[in-house]
Amino acid sequence: MNSKVFFLLSILAFLAFSKLTLVSCRKAKINHGLDGFTLELIHRDSPLSPYYNPCITPSQRLRDAFQRSFSRVSFYTKASIHPTTLVNHAIQSDIIPDYADYLMKIAIGTPPRKTYAILDTGSDLTWIQCKPCNRCYKQILPIFDPKKSSTYKIIGCQSKECKIVRQSTCGSKNVCEYEVHYGDGSYSFGDVASDTFTFDSAYSKKVNDISIENVIFGCGHNNGGNFGNHTAGIVGLGYSNISIINQLDKQVKGKFSYCLVPNGDLSLPYHSPNTTSKINFGPKAIVSGTNVLTTPIIRKKSAILGYDIFYFLNLESISVGGKKLEFKSSRLMSSSDVADEDLGNIIIDSGTTLTYLPENFYDKFESILVETIKGSRKIAPPGVDLPICYETKSVVEFPNIVFHFTNADVETLPMNAFSKVDEELTCLTIVKGDQYGIYGNLAQMNFLIGYDLVNHKLTFLPTDCAKH
Repeated sequence: MNSKVFFLLSILAFLAFSKLTLVSCRKAKINHGLDGFTLELIHRDSPLSPYYNPCITPSQRLRDAFQRSFSRVSFYTKASIHPTTLVNHAIQSDIIPDYADYLMKIAIGTPPRKTYAILDTGSDLTWIQCKPCNRCYKQILPIFDPKKSSTYKIIGCQSKECKIVRQSTCGSKNVCEYEVHYGDGSYSFGDVASDTFTFDSAYSKKVNDISIENVIFGCGHNNGGNFGNHTAGIVGLGYSNISIINQLDKQVKGKFSYCLVPNGDLSLPYHSPNTTSKINFGPKAIVSGTNVLTTPIIRKKSAILGYDIFYFLNLESISVGGKKLEFKSSRLMSSSDVADEDLGNIIIDSGTTLTYLPENFYDKFESILVETIKGSRKIAPPGVDLPICYETKSVVEFPNIVFHFTNADVETLPMNAFSKVDEELTCLTIVKGDQYGIYGNLAQMNFLIGYDLVNHKLTFLPTDCAKH
């Protein structure tokens, strides 16, 4: 009798376990369903951001964004002019991530520990600060402790995962190690590891959080430089094998898209300050419609200053008020995997606020623009550092500016190229760079922008991102 009871209980226990397993699998399918998933992007000046300061004015926030943009690309310029400065670093990212504009809520490990990280299309390796911290920058939220995660795993030196991390080294006890150096002298050193990453769904009331197992990341034990104390590290969306996008290839099929809500311009229509931008992965990231414009993404060779991290587009010309200027690119940017080495002359970057044009082209662009605008030219106030400004009420209409990418003529709205920096002054947010071009996030706002890394295509679709 006892043996029969034990047998029946065993069967019931097995069935119960099987049911739990099936439920768990269903949850996984919901989290990684065929339609993909959507996450929130938090602008650092949003009230939802840990960096938000309610005491500063909207105009000051905009000025701060401009200064972050100048800081982010200043060291990129130096490295482009002096490529030998990159030789002594294991990994070099010249665009500085902590000056990026967008954050993401993430949770790491099992059980998940929540924190914030910077989302950056100009970085490839995802990394966070980890205990034990030999030397770490100050972080307000608790630093991740790998010992408290049951799913944390160290990556060995001979593993295929170690080999896709740029110039990884083999440390003691066969541990794969990484080094990342940034253009301003900031850095992160540590172990290459894997763990479960959990992301808050943008539609949390309807959809479970998104948990992804075995994400390869850098567990940083030695980190320093100009990193803010509200973020734990970087989520890399760059164009390389180790980026989150390529790691999730089976789930997202090389596709992501984002829609950036206008933020900070005093002249824009009101929307709730808590409105967040969205980033989509997988089939949800497919951009379609009658007004879609598509242009090739150019992949640079890895040997050229690490430019294979970045998403290059080919800009053929720019029109100002109907007058077209042919775009001439720098030779420093001209080496790619395609036959025509002149292709790929401007980076599209979600983390840089302003749009930069090479100095030899910008002067012609500025001349035509100033000739076209009828209004009272003014000098920008201290801290703005934008060369072309006008008394707002004196300008009847700002000219249409069209970026003619290969096969895609992207017509910007005035808000994409001009910002009202105070009640009386509007300034151009396209500025002179050095020998490079960057298509910044102000130019991308209110466009749904899709990246297809399988077919090497980028799509633009004009969209009201506050409603997307």
